[in-house]
Amino acid sequence: MKSLAYSLLMLAVLVGACLTDCDSPVAANEKSAEKKPVETRLTLSREKNMLYIHGDHFPGGKIPIYYLEAYCRANSTDADWGKHTVVKHETQTLSLNDDQTVLKLKCTVADGITVFHTITAKADEVDFQLVAHNPTDRRSEVHWAQPCIRVGDFAGLGEATTDDKYAYIKKSFIFLDGKPAMMPTRNWATKARYIPGQVWCPLDVPRTDVNPRPLSKEVPNNGLIGCYSADDRWIFATAFEPYQELFQGVIRCLHADFRLGGLQPGETKTIRGKIYIVPADMDALVKRYEHDFPEHVKKSN
Repeated sequence: MKSLAYSLLMLAVLVGACLTDCDSPVAANEKSAEKKPVETRLTLSREKNMLYIHGDHFPGGKIPIYYLEAYCRANSTDADWGKHTVVKHETQTLSLNDDQTVLKLKCTVADGITVFHTITAKADEVDFQLVAHNPTDRRSEVHWAQPCIRVGDFAGLGEATTDDKYAYIKKSFIFLDGKPAMMPTRNWATKARYIPGQVWCPLDVPRTDVNPRPLSKEVPNNGLIGCYSADDRWIFATAFEPYQELFQGVIRCLHADFRLGGLQPGETKTIRGKIYIVPADMDALVKRYEHDFPEHVKKSN
């Protein structure tokens, strides 16, 4: 009987050890490693003047962009938006491929310049390649332009969730002192021709040539602006080169507005941009951004 009791005791010990091992951190890590990463796929559509980025994996399922909201003149910081700043334009869809990942547009601006846009959706980014040309015999008045990116639903703070149009800024950021600075950033400006909102102007752009909203005295370290998703699992961020300003707007929007600088007769310029929709790893995002926009790194050093 003693032998039988001993045998049963040892069996219980072995079974308990097996169960404990199965629940060990090593086993848990192995189970975690077996989980497939989230598959990401972005597509594009356009209706009227709105460009949409679609993705099943992020909150809201789509990001609307008023593309483009406006082409703008210089000396805009304290000028009437309608009477002085905006140069009228029309945007035409040239093509959209069958899998809705490559969209081509043409903007014809009232002062004669044309801007061709090739917009390409990839797994976790949208790439913008622009070619601006002045075929006229006079200098273009257009110095900068605005893609207005509506991030309210992505941040979980859209119209269906809150009446507070500015609630989303608490999930939004730029970079100051070499690190992310959540909004409202320090020294938040409140006075301007038009309020509210916030503009950040880089060192190489005249402070007289930006959006007529409150202009921060803080100078951003780089050209990246973005926000966290409603579930904090994703980061939206955007940048353009060359860029005119970073802007937190009044339609639950964020801007990295690009610069044209006034094309001379016969001149052609290229502009490029990115929208990132990536996992919420800020260090990985910054590394990728700095690889894509080395000019911005040089400016901040």
